[in-house]
Amino acid sequence: MRRCGGLTGAQPATLEAQQVADEVQLQVEEKEGKKFEVFTAVEFKTQVVAGINYFIKVHVGNEEFLHLRGFKSLPHENKPLSLSSYQSSKTKHDELTYF
Repeated sequence: MRRCGGLTGAQPATLEAQQVADEVQLQVEEKEGKKFEVFTAVEFKTQVVAGINYFIKVHVGNEEFLHLRGFKSLPHENKPLSLSSYQSSKTKHDELTYF
């Protein structure tokens, strides 16, 4: 159940979470100054606001992970999904938290 404002519990990544990761991958690569050969969503949380914030843990190769926050606006706003923020140098066991 989603409640407005709070983060859901962590869930295994779904196709939807991977699609969000795929849509912001290029933006993350531009900010990091490198290409990721692997960019696989492994788990995610969501937050309902005036749209949905997706907090996604992404495996980027070897033992490296990053956390990204993507924002999907309400459908009537007709805006593309955007990368709000991300955190690099994460591990598989780092908890997804609000950032």
